[in-house]
Amino acid sequence: MIRSLTFSDKRLGFPQANNLKYSNHSKLVLLLLFPFFEIKTSWHYADSALYRFLSCGKDIFYRLMNDASIDWRNLAYSLNTRLIRKVQNNSELDPSRPRCLIVDDTDLPKTGRRIELIGKIFSHVTHTSKLGFKGLFMGYHDGKSFFPLDFSLHGERGKNQSKPYGLTPSQGKKRYSKKRMKTSKGNERVSEYFVSKIESMVSMIRLAIAKGIRFDYVLTDSWFTCFEIIKFVVTRRIGCHFLGMIRMGKTRYGALGKSLTAKEIVDLLRRKKMIRRSKLLGYYYAETVVDFKGIQVRLYFCKASKKGNWNGIVSTNTELSFEQAYRIYSTRWSVEVFFKESKQHLGLGSCQAQDFDAQIASTTICMVQYNILAAIKRFNDYETLGELFRASQKETLKLTISEQIWLIIIELVAELSEIFNTDTETLMEKLFTENERLTKYLNFKNLPQAG
Repeated sequence: MIRSLTFSDKRLGFPQANNLKYSNHSKLVLLLLFPFFEIKTSWHYADSALYRFLSCGKDIFYRLMNDASIDWRNLAYSLNTRLIRKVQNNSELDPSRPRCLIVDDTDLPKTGRRIELIGKIFSHVTHTSKLGFKGLFMGYHDGKSFFPLDFSLHGERGKNQSKPYGLTPSQGKKRYSKKRMKTSKGNERVSEYFVSKIESMVSMIRLAIAKGIRFDYVLTDSWFTCFEIIKFVVTRRIGCHFLGMIRMGKTRYGALGKSLTAKEIVDLLRRKKMIRRSKLLGYYYAETVVDFKGIQVRLYFCKASKKGNWNGIVSTNTELSFEQAYRIYSTRWSVEVFFKESKQHLGLGSCQAQDFDAQIASTTICMVQYNILAAIKRFNDYETLGELFRASQKETLKLTISEQIWLIIIELVAELSEIFNTDTETLMEKLFTENERLTKYLNFKNLPQAG
């Protein structure tokens, strides 16, 4: 699968390799293979089985990942869209399952206080502040599989003016800094750090459309549901819709001839006896079309029991029933699966490099690795990507052990040839031709021979 992924060095800003042995494509392939050979970082590369295929030092990888001229976003689109096409050309999609763009953020905690642009972020999971970045990710769900496409890293300045980003002035000065050309791709990614996630989300959706990604819905949770996003989505010429959770807060809608909040609307629907129960989903629900600042949207309210709290969903597709909206919105959970599996198996967010360009490179490589596994999963009978990852890692480790045994055999044969004063190749030929159990080792391709 990896062998089929090629790219143009010049178009993506990759530096021209001085030594053809260390081509950019070879280095990128090795970086993609790291987790499958239990290589945590470039520091551990020299001790791995991959070292014999490309005997280079860790600096080869660091220079590549720290290069501000590389267009990692364009590289990700180039490789990921190719994987998506490969999957779709070899599978039949259910037309009843709409294609969706899913946007969500996640915590990417770090340990190094000297990392470029590092700061404190507030985790809505643990309700505590921690050192790290906020990663905003956008992925494409084709009805069966989720493919992460784009991302941006953000910081949170906070309300304390004396401690911006949760750091004291002395801590802020100790962070790594790097000069970049204003026109470099690395400088563009640094600029994204300071913009709002809503603004970054709009830019990513616009780029996805320009790259040829077509979708039916944009799915978000309540943190990203706002008028700015809804207006942007409904004004796209490709004819897509927005579907997301809403907060039961102070936002007002034009409903039933009045200006009401979500809580007031559901109370009015309850008094009008418009509450129903879905036997299919086991939820109590109510729905109505409202005006949201000049845009017609349909609001859905649901709860699991009579005494439970109401949750709200908004959709710009006013023809959508509650059960259809619920089923489509449940697709959003696939981005949470991506966060969990990528952090657990592929090291998403584990990069501790001080250079911000390396943080961008590491996250991009992780997305491509996940999409490779997602593509292979579609062609094989694996229930989860975690199961596929463990199976792939098991095969690579099995190969590594076999190679080590092979090298030991060659060393023993070399020693024996010296003792019996004979040629090494002649002795090996006799051993393999007369022993069927050893003959199978001849099938290993491109193994380095010692002695």
